[in-house]
Amino acid sequence: MSGLRIVRLANFVAPASGGLRTALRELGAGYLAAGHEPVLIVPGPEAAEATTAQGRVITLPGRLLPGTGGYRVLTDRRRLARLLAALAPDRLEVSDRTTLRWTGEWARRHRVPAVMVSHESVDGVLATWGLPGSWCRGAADRLNRRTAHAYTRIVCTTEWAEREFRRVGARNVVRAPLGVDLERCRPALRDPALRESLAGGAAVLLALCSRLSPEKRPGLALDALAELRRQGLDARLVVAGDGPLRARLGERAASQRLPVVFTGHIGDPADLAVLQATADVVLAPGPAETFGLAAMEALACGTPVVASAASAVPALLGRAGTSAAGDGASFAAGVRRLLARPEAARRAAARARAERFPWQTAVDAFLDALQVPRTARGEGTPRGGNVPHGAAAPHDEVAPHDEVSPHDEGVTRGASAPRGASAPRGEGAPARVPRQGGGR
Repeated sequence: MSGLRIVRLANFVAPASGGLRTALRELGAGYLAAGHEPVLIVPGPEAAEATTAQGRVITLPGRLLPGTGGYRVLTDRRRLARLLAALAPDRLEVSDRTTLRWTGEWARRHRVPAVMVSHESVDGVLATWGLPGSWCRGAADRLNRRTAHAYTRIVCTTEWAEREFRRVGARNVVRAPLGVDLERCRPALRDPALRESLAGGAAVLLALCSRLSPEKRPGLALDALAELRRQGLDARLVVAGDGPLRARLGERAASQRLPVVFTGHIGDPADLAVLQATADVVLAPGPAETFGLAAMEALACGTPVVASAASAVPALLGRAGTSAAGDGASFAAGVRRLLARPEAARRAAARARAERFPWQTAVDAFLDALQVPRTARGEGTPRGGNVPHGAAAPHDEVAPHDEVSPHDEGVTRGASAPRGASAPRGEGAPARVPRQGGGR
């Protein structure tokens, strides 16, 4: 079998975004290395197209969401549908369930097996907005029922992420963990000179590597720092990231005279890894994290993590970190628990835990979830071709995924189609994109 065209859709991807952007890049590169043809479609300020290390990346104009620090979403359904028909995917992978959920129905009509990747907990995110718990749960259940019905499979990265779908009786849920770059992130990157520059002689250097937005709860890092200093521990905090709360956090640090360094978004992943390796403890206060890539990167760099007990992260940490309730005193206590361990032991435990999550394991799990071969014949020569003119403007939890039966609605969907089966075009659909190296 020659490689399959895997078209991937995502919202909420920006130049300064973190975890989702990393996951898309690493998975796309893995699909490409396996001999498949990944095509990523994302929103941006204008239409564009590029050939990258993760395959083709097509940018369509997307609407800017106010108050999000630059996030955009794809809202032009007709344009996106024309592009999908022109690309004629063998598989569809969708990383958003807001403006893109309709693509599940498109895939069903065109007999294309489609998966939705759950990168967030809906009720968890809604709860961070201060909405009543019962309302959040009800809204999440309604959305998740419709989502599970719309797609061949729902891919969750952890057991924690699966729960909201299991709660509504979804039977098409599979698990595929994300991963970490064990070469880029490693303990040897620890930089004493950088530590001295950031810590200024302080005994403890804490780090927060996060988007500075309400659902990430970055203010808890400042709460923890204030509590530690109140207890007499000479600690400093470096905040790597940007977002709508940046100015407010800076004002608070200044008014409370907290020793905090705000680096802004660190665009080079190698530089971020040096910071993560140099810190003594990394904080992960987000209560709705379904995996926590920044936390996993910190572990790979040999740095233990204190994570929100409400999130999926503690199960991933094992003994390489600890959990804390959603207040500064609890996070401060978590920091002290980790610092009480011998430094060499805690750093070795962190690295050992991360080594259970290489990206290749994640790529294999996602390919299995997509029901495509882990290695395609003709590997290394993915098919190319341009979109016809007018279709678009230029441009612990290492677990095997569960084998599940179709859910109760009994709708015949693309999962039953043979691997690599061509998706028939509807009337008036654009011609297929030509491919190099023969047919499917």
